[in-house]
Amino acid sequence: MSGSVSVVQLIISVLLFFVMFFGIGFLLNMLLRMTWLMAIVYPIVVIFIVDEVSFLDYIFKPGSAFPALIDKFQALHMVDVAILSGGLAGAIVAGFVMIYLRKSGYRMF
Repeated sequence: MSGSVSVVQLIISVLLFFVMFFGIGFLLNMLLRMTWLMAIVYPIVVIFIVDEVSFLDYIFKPGSAFPALIDKFQALHMVDVAILSGGLAGAIVAGFVMIYLRKSGYRMF
């Protein structure tokens, strides 16, 4: 991401990522009964968002793919980190909500 971002855009983006990954995590937890699945999968999703290297390059060309990934992560701005952190927070909160709902007696499927 490049360019300047206003505070309003930052707040909306963080909230959007939070709600989006909370929803995805909630649905995965409800269907698969694996509470922390989305929190574990989220770093892989971040790699797909940030990096421009093909997934197969990590398997067949790791010598060039992983340094490119590290360079991309080092080039992230604080705004990008804040937005991606909002998504991670949403995935984690979804896990805690599912634990609370299960302890309260709610059964999903």
